[in-house]
Amino acid sequence: MDLIDHHLNAVAAQLPQGEREDIIAELRDLILSRFEAKEEELGRDLTDAEREAILREIGHPLVVAGRYRKGAQSLIGPELFPWWLFAVKAGLMLMVAIQVVVAVIHIVTASSDVGQAISRAINGVIEAGLFIIGAATVTGALFEHYGYRPGFMTNWRVKDLPVFNLSDPDRWSETLQGRAGQAATPAKSSSGLWRAHSLKGRWPGGEAVFSIVALLIFMSWWSGLWSVSGLETIAITDGWAQVFASPIWQANFVPIMLLAIGQLWIETIRLFRPQWVRLRAGLEVIASGMALAIVWTIFQYGHWFTLAKNGSSVRIAGDWALLDFERLRVMSDSARDLIGAGSALSLILTWVGVAVMISLVFSMGRHLWRFVRG
Repeated sequence: MDLIDHHLNAVAAQLPQGEREDIIAELRDLILSRFEAKEEELGRDLTDAEREAILREIGHPLVVAGRYRKGAQSLIGPELFPWWLFAVKAGLMLMVAIQVVVAVIHIVTASSDVGQAISRAINGVIEAGLFIIGAATVTGALFEHYGYRPGFMTNWRVKDLPVFNLSDPDRWSETLQGRAGQAATPAKSSSGLWRAHSLKGRWPGGEAVFSIVALLIFMSWWSGLWSVSGLETIAITDGWAQVFASPIWQANFVPIMLLAIGQLWIETIRLFRPQWVRLRAGLEVIASGMALAIVWTIFQYGHWFTLAKNGSSVRIAGDWALLDFERLRVMSDSARDLIGAGSALSLILTWVGVAVMISLVFSMGRHLWRFVRG
């Protein structure tokens, strides 16, 4: 097999089966004509090195085949790359914020020293970052391959542009928390049934974008696609204890996932249809009620986690009797051994659970009022 055949076979391997024969025949004629022209110029037969030099001029087989390939010629083209970069930057900054919060919790509760907390936060950012970059790349590649462009890319509005401040580290928190703007002012739509809220100085969908990203990250974590480093162990006086979830979490896996999907739908409506105030308020009432039922079920079960070390274990469990301010006052004096850590976490999570349920009750009332008021 000569040099031409080696080159053409490599090209053919990259082409669709139905198009190979015609393209290879065309390329063979091109190569032979280049060889003949060079031989006529030199007045002699070409050496293998000279033939190979001409083949290099024509191009590497992968490059030559790409000239004949239909569709996208890059994984993410120049039109989609800025969108990919924005998604990655915003997602990474959100993950950094989450890991910082987790690290602070570990430091404050003395479950990790500062060095360990920082190390775990860095590992968590790296793991989540790889997932975010991979998900954004796969999504962008699919959009590029099929030529799909969502409406927010082609039919964008100037008033939506402040959302891209999310990729600016200096304005990220400011945009999401609304510090750049002032209070919302109501404005009735032409129908009178729905009311939009215009925010001066900031984009009102910033919180929705934050919630959507956070929900997507939570759903991917909850479904097991990635994990947050440092949540499976806790430091005690004589080493590290393993943290195991009780069966109640597995029993509520589907309800929690469905609640997250429903909340994602609500936030999507808030982002693209902010004038649908009454519809969104009604859905928020339902979502808050579902969340309250789930939290109540988990709280009533009592046993939430188990701490285990060297064959010994202690349950992290809640009870209404733990709602005692005196217990909170003396909690810092308790031992940091396995039993002491279990007791402290049981007390903390009991108060957190009650606070969450109270918050959900108020949330239901607030959204119900918005639904009635319209």
